[in-house]
Amino acid sequence: MAIIKIKKGLDINLKEKAKEEIITGIKADFYAVKPDDFRNLTPKIVAKEGDKLKAGSIIFKDKNNDKICFTSPVSGELSEIKRGERRKILEFIIKADKEIKYEQFKFGKPSDFTKEEIIEQLLLSGLWTKIIKRPFGTIANPEKEPKSIFISTFDTAPLSPNYSFTLKDNIAEFQNGVDFLSKLTKGKIYVNVDAKIINNPFKKVQNVVVTEFEGKHPTGNVGVQINHIAPINKGDIVWTLNPQDVVFIGRLFTIGKLDLTKIVALAGSEVKNPQYYKIISNVQISDIIKDNVKSENVRYISGNVLTGTKIEKDGFLGNFDNLITIIPEGNQYEMFGWALPGFKKFSASRTFFSWLQPNKKWNFNTNLHGGERAFVVTGQMEKVLPMDIYPMHLIKAAMAEDIEMLENLGIYEVIEEDFALCEFVNTSKIEIQDVLHKAINIMIKETE
Repeated sequence: MAIIKIKKGLDINLKEKAKEEIITGIKADFYAVKPDDFRNLTPKIVAKEGDKLKAGSIIFKDKNNDKICFTSPVSGELSEIKRGERRKILEFIIKADKEIKYEQFKFGKPSDFTKEEIIEQLLLSGLWTKIIKRPFGTIANPEKEPKSIFISTFDTAPLSPNYSFTLKDNIAEFQNGVDFLSKLTKGKIYVNVDAKIINNPFKKVQNVVVTEFEGKHPTGNVGVQINHIAPINKGDIVWTLNPQDVVFIGRLFTIGKLDLTKIVALAGSEVKNPQYYKIISNVQISDIIKDNVKSENVRYISGNVLTGTKIEKDGFLGNFDNLITIIPEGNQYEMFGWALPGFKKFSASRTFFSWLQPNKKWNFNTNLHGGERAFVVTGQMEKVLPMDIYPMHLIKAAMAEDIEMLENLGIYEVIEEDFALCEFVNTSKIEIQDVLHKAINIMIKETE
């Protein structure tokens, strides 16, 4: 088993990581599927408000490829199609039944299915949308075969859930998911694991290439892992999946139902009892955070603090998220903040004194500590991005919308999450992930 040690990166130790205790019995009333969770998607509505749905019933399709279906995580009534500016669809909200009813799908062993039958079932069930293509992080095209598939079984982002804990009882379903995915490519399936975890259950997965990784964040990012194992060149296609989504695929072919039950973490300094919750995907978070938040002036994040999405306290968990983070809002004015010595402040450089306390846990808020300023060379981004690219040059090419330069500098290898730490340490306060997001959308229009 290969071990790859990564030296670059930065761990951000925040307070109140979820304790390994699982709360069950959460019965939420509402769930929502959000088109904005998916890149380059224009929804084509299939179900109408008031329609009765089962778990696995089609709600909408991709207008650009109507084979790709998006389905309901629960049974119930499609109570609202929520729209925003210019009637953009924001959420398909489902009022759940007390007892979940399921659409029935074929199940069996991988040998019972052809490649075409597996693809068709994944498309109809909505689980195809869990397969993300690199480059660009879009939903995979079912008509194009990848050269390989990558699954990162650990996350190094702040307060991230421990998949070795949450999925320890689902390894058989994970293995089944891998076995079905293996029929969709002639290439290898790479399962990447955290070298620090003793008795890691993912190391026992068969018929894959298991690679151990050791290092700071963003070592857990699948993009970083791809860069160290088999970098993406122009014209290459690889698929990536979250380990929880591999379990969903394995479960679909085991029981013939779209059962999106999973375990998510609730964490952050403003959580009274940070712990894990057993829920169904796309749940309304108000049923999870009830009576478990310390104050009112907080930021609710679906995902982690670096790449997650701000939501309201009655908002919904994102499609790919397995973490809810709650931190202080940070909208208080800090008098003389720039002039104070900063003994209690975190710094990625040695500007303040946090480097003398490597094991200290920090209580961050959302305060940016200043506005946007000149984008100058500091060398900080290069210290936290463990990939064979030049981050400063790439972002400047993205700002200039220079397609040829973007190709030469490695745009095919990255998506926004890979540059989240660069945004965190960047003194210019420029929203680097947003700049990269716009550049990737331009590349999609020009190359696909």
